Amino acid sequence: MAQSTECLDVFILSGQSNMAGRGGVHILENGTRAWNKVVPMSANVSDGSILRLTAQLNWEPAKEPLHQDIDVGKVCGVGPGLVFGAKVLKHLRERGQANPTIGLVPCAIGGTSIQDWEKGGILYNTMLHRVDVARRGGGTLRALLWYQGESDAESKKHADLYKWRLEKFFSDFRSDLNDNLLPIIQVKICGTWPFVEEVRAAQATVQVPRVYTVDAWGLELNPDHMHLTTESQEKLGLVMAEKYLSHCHA
Repeated sequence: MAQSTECLDVFILSGQSNMAGRGGVHILENGTRAWNKVVPMSANVSDGSILRLTAQLNWEPAKEPLHQDIDVGKVCGVGPGLVFGAKVLKHLRERGQANPTIGLVPCAIGGTSIQDWEKGGILYNTMLHRVDVARRGGGTLRALLWYQGESDAESKKHADLYKWRLEKFFSDFRSDLNDNLLPIIQVKICGTWPFVEEVRAAQATVQVPRVYTVDAWGLELNPDHMHLTTESQEKLGLVMAEKYLSHCHA
């Protein structure tokens, strides 16, 4: 790895497309999708203090789109991760921490259901492996940032099972990391999915300790009515950082 990982604060970014980021992605006249390359000012950190773990398991300076080589086959744009990282970095510097460095581990895959993330599956195992690599050389895992549930809100059957599956996923993941107190910052979904209220209710009543919830309801969506705009992703990243700093960071 080209970058030092000593004293690295590691955060996992996982879930589906709104974590991977579709902010600034629009449809061209020919029907293809493209990212407009507009990055929020609050995510502009160019001094190498925020790193991202690539698909090849190397650390590099983080820049949007964070999931460009992870959520492959799709056009990625802005998500909440880099704004989150920049806010936490600013806090650490203001607290006087010497040379803080944030390590972001993008793992989100668009269109995935909670079943796709169950223990033993490809996505679950890949995420575990990426976290293991991120912690080598002194990196400290600080939290899982989780934004998923839209795919499960398309079916009543899946929505009704969502709470149980989500609780099991959180518990399994912590157990396999040997970190039963790992903070989890989850996002309650928004949108016009048929069973969105059922999934939101499940997210709001998860019976797992140290799971902290923020709400995407009311944030502006792209014209597809599914994905958050760049401005909404910036707001979400800041809210997630505030939640983490107020509940999980001494």
